[in-house]
This record gives sequence, structure tokens and C-alpha cells, in this order.
Amino acid sequence: MSDNFRVDKQGGKRKLFGTDGMRGQANRYPMTPELVMRLAQAAAVVLRNGDHPNRVVIGKDTRLSGYMFESALRAGFICMGTHCLQVGSLPTPAIAFLTRALKADVGVMVSASHNPFYDNGIKFFDPNGRKLPDTVEAEIERVLFEGDLETCQPVPEEIGKAFRIEDAGGRYIEFCKHSFPRRLRLSGIRVVLDCANGASYRVAPTVLWELGAEVIAIGDKPNGTNINDGFGSLHPRRIQEKVLETRADVGIAFDGDADRVILCDEQGRILDGDHILAMCAMDMQQNNTLRGQGVVATVMSNLGLERLLKGHGLTLERTQVGDRYVLEYMETHGYNLGGEQSGHIILLDHNTTGDGLVSALKVLALLASRQRPMSELSGELKLVPQLLHNIPIPRGSDPLSSPQVREAIAQAESDLADQGRVLVRQSGTESKIRVMVEGDSRIRIDEVARELCSVIRSCANDS
Repeated sequence: MSDNFRVDKQGGKRKLFGTDGMRGQANRYPMTPELVMRLAQAAAVVLRNGDHPNRVVIGKDTRLSGYMFESALRAGFICMGTHCLQVGSLPTPAIAFLTRALKADVGVMVSASHNPFYDNGIKFFDPNGRKLPDTVEAEIERVLFEGDLETCQPVPEEIGKAFRIEDAGGRYIEFCKHSFPRRLRLSGIRVVLDCANGASYRVAPTVLWELGAEVIAIGDKPNGTNINDGFGSLHPRRIQEKVLETRADVGIAFDGDADRVILCDEQGRILDGDHILAMCAMDMQQNNTLRGQGVVATVMSNLGLERLLKGHGLTLERTQVGDRYVLEYMETHGYNLGGEQSGHIILLDHNTTGDGLVSALKVLALLASRQRPMSELSGELKLVPQLLHNIPIPRGSDPLSSPQVREAIAQAESDLADQGRVLVRQSGTESKIRVMVEGDSRIRIDEVARELCSVIRSCANDS
């Protein structure tokens, strides 16, 4: 094995996986075709399931580099005796669903989610369509860097094969439609749909049209380099303007791989994952389908959501950031609704990961059945002011270990006391420190956030 595979060029650490798979700039370490091929080999060894020839579902979003990594994964898995089922460009939740539906042993999604086109990433799913736990990802890394992969390769007659699943998109379309109540239609509902020029550009408009909606699609013309570029859930201005221009009933925006969704009401107000969780929780409680007497979210969810749920006799259980941790808590403690403020919503009765399209259909069902404007359906949630800052840091820098930063965080928490919250964490996908400050006083949290961010920037530049 060459030195390139033995040493991580980011400072000696071998950790490849973050909070949502492996991610980086395409054609730059670690997102090179050579390493991705060997990653597939290591995954084939670690995720080996029984004595039968294993099968892996491989999907991708619309990034130009997706072709390269799809081929690298295929080569790596096939040389280890694993059959590859290629499904083309589909949302991440579609890969989770198809891994289960096709009785595959592994699922792989090639995507960098909401990142620009020049980034890409790899996400793995187990046979049940669940993201791999940290321990399994760590074992894949160990085998990749330390294992003798060549000795694990089968004899020539046991090399794997590749198959293209031509009806994969249609299967996912039907899956999504089955999550929508049969008694309802979306007739008379005008929807602005922003597909971020990403993986949902074909399936999402089809699902909504087949359910009867009038669909005004934007961000539905991917060219390999325009994914998330001014469109999608990170750029809500597009749906705000289009909703107001067309007098639509609702706007829906996905990210590049459509595992997250945000909404826009008829007045142009953006509704994030906390709003979606609130609407779903109230509806599910009323219909006696909410399990666990509460909702699972992350430390990022707004204090207003916690207060709303408490007022209805429900709890808000918080986990660390990452929908895999939300899912783990849900399954361990018996919840069926959870998600993230960013729009990853897990409806465990339907799918095992964040599914932007299924989540949107859940809210559209409320719109169709209640016959009330989206602004009224979402109006019960009263958010407290919340500020989010993303502070770029030099690669390898660790300002959070600085005594000055720890002292600044403690001071910020003391200043807010029980009138707000402070959360500081290192991003699992980018070289950034994420700072969240929320509280009842906008002026106060602005002061606290400004002082805290200043200390973090100073320590990051000094380290």
C-alpha cells in the first residue's frame, strides 16, 4: 500500500468520516477515485453479510464528479466479489429505501448534500437502510489503512457483476406516494418546488403532479455544476419570491440530495425543520400516532419548539447534531418522529433516514385535509431569537481546546442563565466552528454572540 493511503494529509489523523459520511473536494484527498475505490474494497470486507454473493446499491446526486466516484465504487466492490446495483441520480432517502427493497447488503450514496458542486462525499447504509454507526465506520477506516486488502480479493470466477436498475426512480416515486393518505388529493393546491438542481429534480415534481398538485418547479435543470448554486434549501429567497409572484399555497425547497427540506408559507415566511416537527407532532398527537410522547431533535432546535411541545404535554429529547444520532435515540427509546432544524425530518413509520419528499408530503396532507393556509397551520410555534454563526478556521486548527475559548463559552452561558442557550461545536463536514446563541432578548444574544465569536476567531488564527 502506498504512503498516500497510510497517512492522512490533513495533519496525521486518519479519520475520514464526519457526521454524515466522508466528504471533501473532488479530486483532492481524500475524495480521489483511488482512495474511494479502496474504500469500497474495505467496506466490502467489513460489511460482508453471510456467505452469499453480497449486493450493493449505488446511487448519486447530480454532481459532475458523481460519474467518477460511481465508477470507482463499482470497481472496488466488484473486485471484492460484490454485485453492484446502479440506480443513477436519486435522493439519498431513495437509496435507503432501495437498499431495503432490493434486499441488498449495503447501500452507498455519492453526494456532498448541500455543499457546492466541487465537493462530493460517500454515505453508507446497512441492509435496513440505516446509516452506519461510528464504530463500523471506524472499522472500515482501519481496514482501509491497515488491512491487507489484496489477500481478501476473490478468485477470478467470483468477481462481482454490475447491473443497472432501470425502474429505481419509479419504485421510489410509488414509495413516496404510498406515504400520502389515499383519501386525499392535492387538487387545487399550487406548489412552488425548488429541487436545488439536485437529486430530486425528476422524482419530486412527478410525485406532486401525480397526487394532483399544480407544480411550479425551479432548480430542476441540473448540468453537473449548478447543484445548490443559488437554489435549494440554503437559498430560500428563490421560493419566497416565486411563491409571492405566483400566489402559491406553499413553497418546498430541498437540498442537493433531498434528505432535508424547508418550506415557505403563502406569505413568504420560511418554515424550517422545527416548524415541520411542530406541525407533524401536533397532528400525530391528535391522531394518536405519536409514539414516545415526544419528539427527538438535536441541540440546535429552537427553544420555542421545546416550549410548544411542553405546553401540549410532550417532551423534546435532544441529541448531538446529526440525523444518525436522532435515529439512534428514536429507535432505542421508542419514538417515531424526530429530526433537525436544518430540515432532516425522520418519520420512522415511513423511512429510516431524513426524507425531504416524504416530509413535505406529510405537511401537504395537513394542508389538503385542514383546508387552512400554511401560515395558520404553522403559526402555533413561536420561535425565540436565534443567531447562527459559521466561523472558518485553518485546517488542523482546534480553537475549542483553548482555555480562552472555554472561558468565553462559560461566560456566555452565565450571561444568559435560564433565559437562553449557547452551543459551540466544530462542524463534522467543514473546517468551521458553528456558534449558536438563542434567547428571549435579541439585543442580548447579539452581544453575547459577537463577543464569543471574536474570541474564537482570535484563537483560531493564533493556533
